[in-house]
Amino acid sequence: MTIEQIYTGCLSQGAYYIESNGEVAIIDPLRETQPYLDRATRDNAEIKYIFETHFHADFVSGHLTLSRQTGAPIIYGPNANPSFDAHIAKDGEEFKLGKITITALHTPGHTMESTTYLLKDEKGENHAIFTGDTLFLGDVGRPDLAQKASEITQEDLAKTLYNSLRKKIMPLEDSVIVYPAHGAGSACGKNMMKETVDTLGNQKKMNYALREDMTQEEFVKEVTDGLLPPPAYFPLNVKMNKEGYTDLQEIISKGTQKLTPEEFENLANSTGAIVLDVRNQKDFIKAHIPRSIFIGLDGGFAPWVGALIADVSQPILLVVPDGRAEEAVTRLSRVGFDNTLGYLDGGITTWQEAGKEIDTLESVAADTLKSRLRDNVPVFDVRNDGEYAAAHLPRAAHTPLGEINHHLDSYPDDKPFYVHCAGGYRSVIAASILKSRGIHNVIDVAGGFKAIKDAGIEITT
Repeated sequence: MTIEQIYTGCLSQGAYYIESNGEVAIIDPLRETQPYLDRATRDNAEIKYIFETHFHADFVSGHLTLSRQTGAPIIYGPNANPSFDAHIAKDGEEFKLGKITITALHTPGHTMESTTYLLKDEKGENHAIFTGDTLFLGDVGRPDLAQKASEITQEDLAKTLYNSLRKKIMPLEDSVIVYPAHGAGSACGKNMMKETVDTLGNQKKMNYALREDMTQEEFVKEVTDGLLPPPAYFPLNVKMNKEGYTDLQEIISKGTQKLTPEEFENLANSTGAIVLDVRNQKDFIKAHIPRSIFIGLDGGFAPWVGALIADVSQPILLVVPDGRAEEAVTRLSRVGFDNTLGYLDGGITTWQEAGKEIDTLESVAADTLKSRLRDNVPVFDVRNDGEYAAAHLPRAAHTPLGEINHHLDSYPDDKPFYVHCAGGYRSVIAASILKSRGIHNVIDVAGGFKAIKDAGIEITT
C-alpha cells in the first residue's frame, strides 16, 4: 500500500494518491491531472476511483478531466447533487482498492455533502482518514460556506459539524492518521497548524474543536467566532466544481498566446482586460505598464488573485517572467480564472522598446521611513488582523490587503503616504491597486514590517 500526499503550497491544498495491488484512488485532485496519470504509469497501476470530499470552494478540482482520461468514476458522499454523472455513496459504503478498503463516512457540517474517507489496511484495521475540510490540523472547516439564508444558517451547520466529529471521527483509534485537504494559509479555516499530517490522538489533544468536554454551544461559538468573509471567488469555484468547466489544455492554449505590444495594448483597450503583472515585486517597482495590477507568482499568487479580482470571467492579460507563462495560466485556472487572453512577448523590455508608456512605484527603505515619521507622515499597514494585533507601528492605520477596496477613502489624495506589509510582497500588491484607481501618492516600504523592526523603529504590541 502506498499513500502519497501531493501538497500544493500556493493553495495550501493536499490531494492524495493511494495505491494497492495495482489499483489507485485519487482524492481531491487538482485541475492539472498529468501528475496523477504519470505516477500511476510508473507504478504500472490503474486509476480505479476519484473521490471528492465535497464541492470545493477554493480551487477547481480535476475530477471531470481525470474521469474522462481514465474512465474512473467520480465518487461523492450523500447529499451531493452534481450536474454530471457521479456515484453518490451511501454513508458507510465500502470501496475495494486492491487489498485495502475505503469507507465513506458522511460528515456534514462544513458542507452538507462533506464526506470523510476511512482507509482500512490489508489487515482490515483502521489506518487513515482523508477528512477534506471537515477536520484540519488544529481546526475544522468553516461552517458558513454552504449556508442559504432561507434554509440553513452557519450556526445550524456548526451544530451538524459538531455531531459529525463526535459520532464519526472522534470514536476512531488515536493511531489513525489524519490527512486533511488544507493546511495553514487556506481561507477554508482560521487556525490551522503548519503541519499537513498528524495522528487523530494528537489532534484530540491539540485541536480546540475536539475537546472531550466541549458542549455543542461552546463549539458553535468558537467555530463561528472571528470568521472573515469568504473570498468572492469561492461560490464561483463551487459552481464550476458542481456543473463543469473547460478543459485545462484549452485554457493553456488560449492563455499562452504571445502578443506584440500593439496586440497587447489593443486587446486591453477592446476587452477591458486587467493587465496582471506576475513578475517579482522589485521588477514591478522599477517599471510596469500603467494601471497594471501586481500579484507575483513567487508569493501567495492564486489565492490573492481570487481574493482581489472578484469575477472569474474577467479577461486577463499577463506580464510574466521569461518562460513562466504556462505556469501563470495554470495557476490562474486552479482558482477558476480561465479567461487569460495571452501574454506580452518579451515582457516590459519590448513594451519600452515599442515606445509605450511605463510607470514606476516609489519604494523606500525602512530607515527612510524612520526619518520621515517625525513629520507625522501617514502610514498604512496592509497585513491581516492577527499580524496587526500582535505588533504594529503606533500610528499606522490598518487596511488589510484583502479588504483594500473597502478602504479606498481612507488614503489621502493630497500628500504622500506609506504602505507596508510583513516582507514587501503584499504592500506592492496594495500599491498597484491604489495606483490603478488613480491614487499615485503611495510609497512602498521595502522589506515591510521585518525591515521596520530591524531599523529600530518603535512598535506597539
